[in-house]
Amino acid sequence: MTTLTTSPLAPLLDRLFAEADSVTSTVLTSVSAKERDRLMHSKTEYLSLYGRLKDLWLPVSRDTGALLYMLARTSKAQNIVEFGTSFGLSTLHMAAALRDNGGGKLITSEFEPSKVQRARAHFVEGGVADLVEVREGDALKTLAVSLPEKIDLLVLDGAKALYDDILDLLESRLRVGAIIVADDASYNAEYLAYVRSAANGYLSVPFGDDVEVSIRLG
Repeated sequence: MTTLTTSPLAPLLDRLFAEADSVTSTVLTSVSAKERDRLMHSKTEYLSLYGRLKDLWLPVSRDTGALLYMLARTSKAQNIVEFGTSFGLSTLHMAAALRDNGGGKLITSEFEPSKVQRARAHFVEGGVADLVEVREGDALKTLAVSLPEKIDLLVLDGAKALYDDILDLLESRLRVGAIIVADDASYNAEYLAYVRSAANGYLSVPFGDDVEVSIRLG
């Protein structure tokens, strides 16, 4: 039995995934696919886009959530940083791993205040609030200060156009063997080119539906 598969976290995750599946947004139908794609690639309009999507959960899949738990457990992670909290489903999986690892700290950043409020409530309900620090605001600022010297696991699931900028911000703190998981990474060609180049000190492979898993080699 693990924190992930027992109460209070397991029934909470079931409820949250069901709720996420039931929510829709008019933004998805009122904006053309071409315009959505342009906004997803923009480094200057991401706050506007995600502000308009504030009611959507935008969660990781159940498989990706399980992957995050597995990676955090097998790497014995103690310090985790996440870009893009949303309503906290991915965070809950990783916090469960920290609990089962014996403790640690997860720093996660989210710029939408309403999502921060809901996510914090979920962490309390799931019994993992003591392991999670939610930083509200633009991650380029919130993740630029007061971080652990060594990061074991980095998860990128915020504005896709910023993945390379966030990695650049945190790279010096990634320990050798640190794992980086990037969801929907295909929206950032520069990020993928960087982590897929052995010359930059990474080994990187795609996983499932558009998730990139990389390891810091040195």
